[in-house]
Amino acid sequence: MNRVFGFRGVTYRAMRPELSSYEHLSAGKVRENYEIDDDTLLMVASDRVSAFDYILDTQIPDKGRILTAMSTFFFEQLDMPNHLVGPVDDERIPEETLGRALVCEKLKMIPFECVARGYLTGSGLKEYNETGRVCGIELPEGLVEGSKLPEPIFTPATKAEFGSHDENVDYDYVLEHLGERRSETIRDAALSLYSQAAAIAEEGGLILADTKFEFGVDADGNVKLADEVLTPDSSRYWPKEGYREGHRQPSFDKQYLRNWLIGPKSGWSRESGVQPPALPGSIVEATRDKYVEAYERVSGLKFADWIGPSA
Repeated sequence: MNRVFGFRGVTYRAMRPELSSYEHLSAGKVRENYEIDDDTLLMVASDRVSAFDYILDTQIPDKGRILTAMSTFFFEQLDMPNHLVGPVDDERIPEETLGRALVCEKLKMIPFECVARGYLTGSGLKEYNETGRVCGIELPEGLVEGSKLPEPIFTPATKAEFGSHDENVDYDYVLEHLGERRSETIRDAALSLYSQAAAIAEEGGLILADTKFEFGVDADGNVKLADEVLTPDSSRYWPKEGYREGHRQPSFDKQYLRNWLIGPKSGWSRESGVQPPALPGSIVEATRDKYVEAYERVSGLKFADWIGPSA
């Protein structure tokens, strides 16, 4: 199909392949991976959303494009090699996936979620309240929900199959599986990337509470940043204005829909073992708005200018 496309004032023409011409390799909670050739993948972000280890029946319009826009922004900003090997308008990207797909280098993925935390919340807070530590790291007494940590910490987790929880582990566990050199590389990279991203987020009036990174190794043994990066799916962003330690902070992520699911209006229980109900339109719209706002505040760009067809 020969079409003309435009992106931020640039017009281009391309003959684009059909998605069906690529071999489908894998599907995750949100992303689908296709093989372009022996060296490259097409990574496509869908509008699917997961919560409490379920993929919900309801999708969030434009979510895949927002995640791709935000990842692309940070891949360009961060000081570390990454897996991108083509622009967002690469001619190898099928028209139907423009704006939600990236051409990426094939890497051997490191089997850990590399989480960096600057604030105490979520599973980190739960573990701290039980042990005074997070992933083996001893923290000061008296910390509460939303406390800023004395310095960012590296809290790795094992990658679980879908339907199971990632399991937090200590640094010694990573050392045992990866060795000292590789373990130090991913730890130092995660903490450096967190600090870089936190400074960028602060310029947009946001606090980056925590985030997870994934790394892969190329054919020459180099570690590269991969998968998605610093999206509302993989990160907790809080508004800087109104931040108060000891309180749950409003988030720019899917916490809004999580709260509805566990609230009285959904009629659903996490312990029920059944698929969550469909989301009402108001929750879908509010969740999309939160994702868009996170992208625009962090990047300083307008999502309306992002490439690809809107949902």
